[in-house]
This record gives sequence, C-alpha cells and structure tokens, in this order.
Amino acid sequence: MNPLDNLSVYDIILASGSPRRRELLGLLDIPFRVDTSHPVDETVPEGMAPELVPAHLSTVKAMAYPLDGPGNPLVITADTVVILDGEVLGKPADEAAAIAMLAMLAGKTQKVVTGVTIRSREHTETWSCMSEVEFGQLSQEEIEYYVKKYRPLDKAGAYGIQEWIGAAAIKEIRGSFYNVMGLPVHRLYRALKEL
Repeated sequence: MNPLDNLSVYDIILASGSPRRRELLGLLDIPFRVDTSHPVDETVPEGMAPELVPAHLSTVKAMAYPLDGPGNPLVITADTVVILDGEVLGKPADEAAAIAMLAMLAGKTQKVVTGVTIRSREHTETWSCMSEVEFGQLSQEEIEYYVKKYRPLDKAGAYGIQEWIGAAAIKEIRGSFYNVMGLPVHRLYRALKEL
C-alpha cells in the first residue's frame, strides 16, 4: 500500500511544464497529470522581498486553476528563484545572459528558494523551502562549455544542479538537493500525507 493512498480521492494536477518537477513528483509514486493550460502574469509586486517571490508566484499559479469542474482536483504549483546578494536571478533570456549569470555565481554562495502551493476545494496551503548552494570558481571556458552543451535557458540562475555543472562546480549544499532542482519533495510528501 502506498503511504499516500489518502490521495486516491483526488485528480492530482501538476501545473508546471518543468520536466524536472515532473520527474521529482514522480518519485512519490502517485498518479498525476501535467496541465499548463492556465498561464499567469508572473509580474512581482514592487518592493517584494526576494525570499517571498516564489511563494507569491506559486500561489498566483494555483489560484489560476478553476476547481469547479468535474472530479476532485488537487493542484500542485511551484516556483523557484536563485538569490545572489539580495537580487533574484531568474531564467536567462539567452546564452549571453546565462554566461553572465554563471560568472556572477562562480565562487559565491547563493540561496535557492522554492515556493509550493497545494490547492483543493477544501484546502489551500503555501510554503517555501530554502537551500544554500556554494559554487567553486569557474573559468570562462568552463562556463561557456556548460551553457553551449546544456543550454540552461529554462532554469533559474542558468544552471541545473543535476547536470555537469553540479558535479564540476558545486562545492556544498546546505538544505534540500531536490529543492535546488525545483521541488522540495520531502516537504511536499509530508504535506500531502496530512491531507
């Protein structure tokens, strides 16, 4: 028996196009489907603290899903940001932006914050998880190699910890590894178990 059999009453929807989030939610051995048909404006209120941005955006994404249709939907949304020196590093616009971001991250420690929202007809819950990631030094050649081979344009901070750069450049992680990938699965598992 799956420890999350309490979820069998729900139609679980992962409202994210991220293949990494799909993979991570799949680790929990629960049936779910991906639905990205309700895009939202991801503009952040001016002056919002960087650490609050992911929870705000995951809530906005969850609230965009109508729950009045057939079945018993349970929507899971998430948003991840990389924060360096109090500034949010989002997804790079192009290769040049990715190279510039990685040059900024080299030799420094950053925060990775993921906000997660679970929403059903009876329950809405949002929380954030923070990890610290310390990068070693990276040469221009190493940065360009990674960006050209792995094209991390769909990733906050222009990197995926599960890729080459995680093995070659990340010295230390304090906090959840999976959070850095985009979904703090342990915390999510505990929250889903309590529904």
